[in-house]
Amino acid sequence: MSTDMELHAVASLLRRGHSLDLLSTGLALLGALLGLGQWLLGAITPWAIALSVALLLLGLLQKYWALRVAFDAELFQRVADSPLPLAERTVALDQALAALGLQPASAGGRAWPQRSRGALDLLRRQALLLAAQTILTLGFILASPWLAIAG
Repeated sequence: MSTDMELHAVASLLRRGHSLDLLSTGLALLGALLGLGQWLLGAITPWAIALSVALLLLGLLQKYWALRVAFDAELFQRVADSPLPLAERTVALDQALAALGLQPASAGGRAWPQRSRGALDLLRRQALLLAAQTILTLGFILASPWLAIAG
């Protein structure tokens, strides 16, 4: 059974998703500026539009996972801070999630290590999408001299 300190640790890790989200938002805005700049200058190139669209789509997907991670961070923090026994906190959380339609009633009662792994998997997905955005951006920066020569 998880201790309160483990729940606090998972909540703290999940809160790091906010930093990932900020960087991803910046890269998505860079993609939007790239696309808008193409349109304003009237010099539309397919590779720049493709990069712009890819950065925006990856940014939107990352934003979805960031919202899920932030929600889980709050839940883990609330459960960790509650003075009630962990079993009671777990039942209350499962009932609340089921009542809101966020979790099927049959999915309740999972062990906290399993919940922690699931929440951290969401954080990993968020980080992978940010990594894809970063690789695309760096690839564009490194390839741009050759793309300008190629036309």
